[in-house]
Amino acid sequence: MALLAAVVGMPAAVSMLSRQTDDDAPTDRQRKMMRAVSQLVVPRTGTPGAGDVGVGDFVILALEHGLDGTRRPAASDALPPLAMGHMRPDGSLRFVAWLEAELDRAANGDWIGKPEARRAALLTKLDADAYAAQGDHPWKKVKGLILTGYYTSETGGARELNYELTPGLFDPAVAIKPGARAYSSDWTAVDFG
Repeated sequence: MALLAAVVGMPAAVSMLSRQTDDDAPTDRQRKMMRAVSQLVVPRTGTPGAGDVGVGDFVILALEHGLDGTRRPAASDALPPLAMGHMRPDGSLRFVAWLEAELDRAANGDWIGKPEARRAALLTKLDADAYAAQGDHPWKKVKGLILTGYYTSETGGARELNYELTPGLFDPAVAIKPGARAYSSDWTAVDFG
């Protein structure tokens, strides 16, 4: 059965990999940028941050494989003007290249070379602009994948969040105290789209 599953699953994997082009392969600079962006979204506190646990690489891989609809053709009217230069022939957006160009433009040069406080301010502005804009802004997809990558990692799911094995006791009126952490085993509020 395992051999059959491997053979049957192979065409789908080959099909997915065949869609990738050399333009999709991240550069070392892009990997460093995604690590820094991930770390700014979920910084180190009592637990490692998103960049520390490798979420930047997860996001790059997730974008390459179209997680959360990122390989679908994008509606050009919903994209920021700078995004149009980072489209694939199939109409989908090269998110990593777009984010690199967007951050460098906002920084008037090398975003990665700026001090961390300046990088954080520029990313905060991008975040505010993205969530103020109507429609589907590319940053929303990237940020969503950063959060998914972190909170499904061992660090995010087991050390940052509480875990309670389910099924457990059902209590519709759980008392919440200040500083209480969310439960990693509670997926009732997650929209998988």
